[in-house]
Amino acid sequence: MYAIVDIETTGGSPVYEKITEIAIFIHDGNRIIDEFVSLVNPERYIPAYITALTGITNEMVADAPKFYEIARKILELTENKTFVAHNVSFDYGFIKNEFKSLGYHFQRERLCTVRLSRKLIPGQRSYSLGNLCDELGIKNYGRHRAAGDAAATVRLLEILLELDKQSGLSLFSDLNFRLKNLNPYLSPETLMQLPEEPGVYYFLDEKQNVIYIGKSKNIKSRVLAHLSNKTTKKAINLTQRIAEINYELTGSELIALLKESYEIKKFKPLYNRAQRRSLYLYGLYSFTDNDGYINFILNKNDKQNDVPLLSFNSKKEAVNYLNARLEEFQLCQKLCGLYYSDGACFHYELMECRGACLGKEPAPEYNSRAQKFLETLTLGNKNIIIVDHGRTVDEYSVVKIMNGKYIGFGYVDAAESVSDPDEVDDYIERFPDNRDIQSIIRSYLKKQRVIKVLQYQ
Repeated sequence: MYAIVDIETTGGSPVYEKITEIAIFIHDGNRIIDEFVSLVNPERYIPAYITALTGITNEMVADAPKFYEIARKILELTENKTFVAHNVSFDYGFIKNEFKSLGYHFQRERLCTVRLSRKLIPGQRSYSLGNLCDELGIKNYGRHRAAGDAAATVRLLEILLELDKQSGLSLFSDLNFRLKNLNPYLSPETLMQLPEEPGVYYFLDEKQNVIYIGKSKNIKSRVLAHLSNKTTKKAINLTQRIAEINYELTGSELIALLKESYEIKKFKPLYNRAQRRSLYLYGLYSFTDNDGYINFILNKNDKQNDVPLLSFNSKKEAVNYLNARLEEFQLCQKLCGLYYSDGACFHYELMECRGACLGKEPAPEYNSRAQKFLETLTLGNKNIIIVDHGRTVDEYSVVKIMNGKYIGFGYVDAAESVSDPDEVDDYIERFPDNRDIQSIIRSYLKKQRVIKVLQYQ
């Protein structure tokens, strides 16, 4: 049984935008047996460009039911059905997020008619619903309206069902996931119950050894992708060895990234060879000398040293990196620990150093460049709390950075204030800082996908 769904929305993001119209057609594989179509009051303003596209105005939805008023109907219609849509992640993501705001975990098997069309009708110039309708002679009597697009998707589904039957591919029977040759200890029922939430997952063998660790915004989808991957010998071997799958929900993709990095270094899984480096032999550190100049030095990492600004697998890697940054920021070889002399550094003789090694360049001028380099290595030596989504609607995740160094993460009640760093400490689990963690956090913040970043003294 299929529930063919189409929605119209106030915008493209399921996190920030809302549904304005929904259509659901229930199909038994032969014909439509039930349907539901309704405008939805999004409880927010519909932008003019959206109205121009869909024809749905603010006046039209003013007296329409709010999502929570039709939520039970949606649940009943889609229960024990395969959720079908053209670009299913869009429609499913919005509906899932609407239910999440109500404190309900919505989960259905999904089928994407875009993906199926690519397999069963190859060679099309475009796989948009409009183009496929034109190519296949499907009439759409309400383009960019939920009922019209859903009805067109129904007809497309019927064509795909027939093509699948003729081809003998049976793409519908297992929702595109050809889960064959699994370890006998791993049941398909267990896989179907995996959550569609952000988190970290663990593959274990028959002896309970962790053989692979991964993270995903959607654990179930990612795990099934692993198990259907038959492209390499390594992928096949991994699939056959998986006897058990554990997972831990994180709510936030950032937390998933941080936890995955830590867990790989902790467990050193056999199939995470590219990611399981746990021992970085050399670290880059900084200090201010007696003359007020910022210095950099490469040392072997050990427990007695502070957390390094960056870590490296070898001294050669560390020296090459520092030499490149030295030229970029016009730093002194001697003050970077790359040239040992009682006098000037070699670059001073080449007029590439401004004389900090001899005290000829004032410390404030030299330090301004050294500080810029420092800021690229750390999170700017700032004290910040990163607030992101939690594992439930009543929870926030928090990541604490102190003096530019990662302290750890935790979870707080959404009703609690997260502006006080001392109070956040009560919820933080501490984790080690390293180059990978710094890179993860910097990259994630650049994409501005967190709820907010709080700075404190």
